[in-house]
Order: sequence, then C-alpha cells, then structure tokens
Amino acid sequence: MALVGPLPPPYGGMANQTQQLADRLQAKGIDVELVPTNVPYRPRWVGRIPVLRAFFRLVPYVWSLWQVAGRRRLFHVMGNSGWSWHLFAAPAIWIASLRGCTVVLNYRGGEAENFFRRSFRWVAPTLKRCQRIVVPSGYLQSVFSHFGVQVAIIPNAVDTDRFRDAEPLDDGEGPHFLVARNLEPIYGIPIALKAFSTLLQEYPKARLWIAGSGPERPVLEELAQRLGVDERVTFTGRLTPEEIAVLYRRAHVLLNPSRVDNAPNALLEAMAAGVPIVTTDAGGVPYLVKHGETALLVPVDDHRAMAAAVRRLLKDDDLRRRLITAGRKKIEKDHTWKAVIGQWITCYTEAF
Repeated sequence: MALVGPLPPPYGGMANQTQQLADRLQAKGIDVELVPTNVPYRPRWVGRIPVLRAFFRLVPYVWSLWQVAGRRRLFHVMGNSGWSWHLFAAPAIWIASLRGCTVVLNYRGGEAENFFRRSFRWVAPTLKRCQRIVVPSGYLQSVFSHFGVQVAIIPNAVDTDRFRDAEPLDDGEGPHFLVARNLEPIYGIPIALKAFSTLLQEYPKARLWIAGSGPERPVLEELAQRLGVDERVTFTGRLTPEEIAVLYRRAHVLLNPSRVDNAPNALLEAMAAGVPIVTTDAGGVPYLVKHGETALLVPVDDHRAMAAAVRRLLKDDDLRRRLITAGRKKIEKDHTWKAVIGQWITCYTEAF
C-alpha cells in the first residue's frame, strides 16, 4: 500500500499520525510506501516565492504519485481542508483511482464544515472516487453526514509508551502550564496568555510553556511583553515527540485555547501523561472529552473562564485525580495503537 500525507519534521498532529501509522503497519508485515506531501523545497529559496513554490512542490509530487500508483494496490490518503485538499489530497485520490488503485481517505481538520460550505461542489466528485472515507471523530462524521456523505470513525491513537506520569503539584515552585499547539490564529494562543496573566496574580511563581511553531510567534511574544508575563513564558519552538513528552511530565495543567478544532492529539497526549486538561469547547472537542469527567471545558475566547477553570483544578485535588483517572481509562480503551491498528487493517480489507 501507499500512505500519502505529511511527515515529521515538523512534528504536528497529522504528520505524527502518518509516521506512527506507517510504523505500526510495517510492524504488522504490511509493505508501506510513504509519499510525503511536505518534501522540502529544492532549491530552498523557492519556498519564499508563493506561486513558484507551489509549482516546484506540486510537479514532483504528482509525478511521484503516478509512479507509486503503478506499483501499489491501495492508497491511504491523509486529507485536510482548504488548499491542502486541492493541492495534495485531491491529486492523490484522482491519480490512484485512474490507475486502478483502491482509495481510503482519512479526512481530518476542524475547518471541514466551513470548507465544505464554500467548496463542496468541487470536493464531492473526488469523494466519490474513494472506496472508504474515515474520520477520527463523531464531530467530523456529523459534518460529512450533513452533506450526505457516510463515513466511518477510526480514532486518533497515541504512543502511550512515550509518556510517564506528570510530576505532582508543588506549590513551592508554582504550577506549570502547557500549551501544545501550532502558533496559528485558529488555536487561540492569546487566550491562554491572558488567562495565564490572570493566574499569575495568585500564583506568581507559575510558568507557561508554549510548545509549537508558526507565523504568530512574533505577535504572541509581543502580547506576552504587553501583559508583563514574558519572563514567566517560554516559547519552545518546534519539539520532537521525545522533547514534548518531557514537558508533559513537568506540566500540571494542559491549556487548549483553540477556536477551531476536531480531535486534537494534544488532549490525547495529556490524558496519556496524566495531565488534567482545561480546553475550549470548540468544534469536535466535546466529542473527545467530557466536561467534569475527562476535562474542564470553557467557552471559546473567554480567558476569564479558562483562568477560573484552572484555578478550580489547582484547588481541588479530588477533581484533579478524577480527571486524570478517567482520562487514562479513555486512552487505554479507545486510543492506543494496539486498539486502533486492527481497525485500519479491517478497513483496508473491506475497501477492496
């Protein structure tokens, strides 16, 4: 089979899922050929020129798809919304289909509803070329259903071996908070910074770690300075999975301030690591975690509500323990690779 999608680095949700899926399938004896959608630009200066860079990436990508489709029977295509769909997922599906391959589409991304409203007449013909369409959440299943498309759910998985228990809360040092999202507008990082600014008034030794990269970093660093919290905030930049696991072990609360979301891997990783979660209720988040059971949910763009939820967690040891215990049980039940890999193999078998 061929597996089409982004690969790390950088280490993001879809890239990590693509690489880990390939590794698990190969461990099961399945011959997997990877077709990356994020190959570095050659020459590197091309990446600075918008139209030219698309040409330099698309032409070799399409040629690679054509060659791979001539020697593989099954294509698993990782899909997302917007230009990523048009430039990477759609060409892979059409080429594989035209060359007689079975196609399984694994669609992801919290912006699917808005994307479909704008572009479904262009997306629909491509979807019809797929033998199976799979999404990681009930939220995306409901979006597809609204547009008359039936899909199956196979949840995201997390490498539980990478995570160990977080350190116990130490009031002497002050609590450590973690945000593990890319620095993009849809992930609402300013809300986490404002919530942290409020919490510093009560916990002056607290620290906030923002693990991720993206175009919003200069704006966020400026906001941290304006709020007077820059000395207590660390922007780590890109981290490897091993490095981010270290931060989970140091964290006392994971903050997820996203404005648009589907089934974020950060929440799965936090539950696997035993870190309680305060998250917005954006998009598919309520399908993944339940308020008061596996996380505390707050409204989008409400930093005061986020700060209040964090304060509640820090003061209520019983609540913390209940969230941690329920989160671990959810991961072990639904989101380990041992539980998920068999579902993918069954999906491939049924697609033929």
